[in-house]
Amino acid sequence: MHKTGAEARDHVARLRVLLADAPPAAEVAVCPPFTALEAAATEAEGSPVRVLAQAVHEAPSGPHTGEISAPMILATGAVGTLVGHSERRAAGETDDQVAARVRAALDAGLQVILCVGESLEQREAGETESWLDGQVRAALANVVPADVGALAIAYEPIWAIGTGRTATPETAQAACALVRAVAAAGLDPGAVRVLYGGSVTPENAGGLMAQTDIDGALVGGASLDPGGFAAIVAAAGP
Repeated sequence: MHKTGAEARDHVARLRVLLADAPPAAEVAVCPPFTALEAAATEAEGSPVRVLAQAVHEAPSGPHTGEISAPMILATGAVGTLVGHSERRAAGETDDQVAARVRAALDAGLQVILCVGESLEQREAGETESWLDGQVRAALANVVPADVGALAIAYEPIWAIGTGRTATPETAQAACALVRAVAAAGLDPGAVRVLYGGSVTPENAGGLMAQTDIDGALVGGASLDPGGFAAIVAAAGP
């Protein structure tokens, strides 16, 4: 919940300049609040920056006060959405809703970044593997191989979000490899894109994205600084 429309527009304008020499293969997106989507998308036109929403409802319209539908997101000029972010799940979003929202977004032509991850309590109890397995399988219940090009899966360990605690590259690699393996039960493992998100910074981004099963980053607080975010993009490689 950061940035008004004007602030988001200025943010994207700064990124346009900073990302002029970004790695050609890097895909870059920002996810502003609903009220800033159109301003950000307009400013991003013709730049490497894509604009995605932070959440989506599964219904195209109806009595769902405070929600936003896939057609509404598309109408702003945004091209995708997050689904199942840990903060949304903590607010009550269920596995069934996540699965329905992934399907609705894909059907509407939106790109999807699906978020999964475990809490500190679950990790300390040795439940990481079973928890991630269940979340990924549930979220992809309605996904078919043809959808893989529009889908990325972000592993965001809840215990490392905004806490300053970051999974070591090895820990992040192990979790992302698991996510890829579970997703591969119904999708091409080579085509599945897996991101890591959990206190990613310019200092640790390179080590994280050098891992075999980490294709990119879902950046939180560090994305609020255009210079820092551009540095993370640069760490994605040549």
